[in-house]
Amino acid sequence: MHVPLLIIGGGLSGLAAAIRFARFIPDVLLLEQHSRVGGLNSYYYRNNRLFETGLHAITNYAPPKEKNAPLNRLLRQLKIKRQELKLHQQNQSEIRFLDQESLLFSNDFSLFDSEIAEKFPASHNGFRHLIELIDTYDPFRPLPFISAKKVIQKHLQNALLTDMLLCPLMYYGSSIENDMDLGQFVIMFRAIFQEGMFRPGGTIKDLLDLLLNHYSGHGGKIRTRAGVSKILHTDKKIHGVLLESGEEITCDYLLSTIGSEETYTLLGIPSGLKSMPRLGFVETIFEIQAGTPLPLAHDRTIIFYNSDKAFSYQQPEQLVDFNSGVICMPQNFENLPQASFKEVRTTHLARYEEWELLKNNQDDYKAAKETTALTSLPVAEKILGNFAQNIVYRDTFTPLTIERFTAKKKGAIYGNPIKIKDGDIGYDNLFLAGTDQGFLGIVGSMLSGVSIINQHILPRL
Repeated sequence: MHVPLLIIGGGLSGLAAAIRFARFIPDVLLLEQHSRVGGLNSYYYRNNRLFETGLHAITNYAPPKEKNAPLNRLLRQLKIKRQELKLHQQNQSEIRFLDQESLLFSNDFSLFDSEIAEKFPASHNGFRHLIELIDTYDPFRPLPFISAKKVIQKHLQNALLTDMLLCPLMYYGSSIENDMDLGQFVIMFRAIFQEGMFRPGGTIKDLLDLLLNHYSGHGGKIRTRAGVSKILHTDKKIHGVLLESGEEITCDYLLSTIGSEETYTLLGIPSGLKSMPRLGFVETIFEIQAGTPLPLAHDRTIIFYNSDKAFSYQQPEQLVDFNSGVICMPQNFENLPQASFKEVRTTHLARYEEWELLKNNQDDYKAAKETTALTSLPVAEKILGNFAQNIVYRDTFTPLTIERFTAKKKGAIYGNPIKIKDGDIGYDNLFLAGTDQGFLGIVGSMLSGVSIINQHILPRL
């Protein structure tokens, strides 16, 4: 079998790339090793209902009139109408450093600006200068690593405020310990603080089904349970792939969205990339009765918290670090239809190597998941108010869960700390898209796939 374009990975980046290409040339094949698409943003069924993975909120919200905003550019590229998504903006979110300070933010940037002016008046002028830098900075220039933390601290002259700005951006997109590349910081600051967060009216399954319908409507093809065992190449020329089933598929161009080192593994050669720690996470979903009040959180959508004296974003020595994390209430978006349940989702940094030691002992692994959930619960209750008595179901997934279902190395959802911004890894007809290109979040990941199609593949056909 031969196709002009073959895409490895049915996550959102691969789906977007496939739709974009199929609009012009229908003969494209998308390969997904799992039984369903979505990658990190997918779903599963437990307790007689659907649970989402990955989707807390989508960043990069923009009203329709902002034609050049990432969200609107993406929809135009895919020919998807905004009405099909039924967008719901966040209510209000918060950065809460316990016993120190808190900052509110929403999709109205003036709220965040006023919060900083009120609570950090001595740093507000520096914050305005930082905004000027962010507004003019090109994050996709091929520059060496620049410490965002040093740049922020230079502007703000306040260590607490520096950490409070970094906390949400790191948890929603940093693959580097205790810092971010300045370009990544600019991308995430714009996405979370200046543009804001939203979610579609339905579930992640509804979003994936919408994308699949658009893709099939253009004539594109997809295969699930189609793991790739090898990328076939001669020197720098790709011929196709060998599937785990033994089938060979040839192609003119190959797009890989599974990660840089994961792609090099299929090529059968070392990546040559510097080895750096990969950050993993655990997440627990608490399903609670619909009428359960959360008196300390009001209508908060997401709370990014830190309870330690200093904020630390690094691989913990133990299984899980509960000193900081993310608490999300996915039902707290504006005008979202009332559900028959509520969720509280807690996310914390985790150490893959410690979880890996439990891999071959299911009893110990289950016990560690149980301990994680029961330790996370009082942390969340301290911030939200008591809800334990109203929990009807809970589930926890770990870096091993992520690795198993997405094949991400060490279950690191943000991939390799070293990003390949142009998607070019030195092959004539093989390109990289997705997290390891450096586009972050759902909108960013999808734009990553679209950008590679537009820049490297469509112009050559």
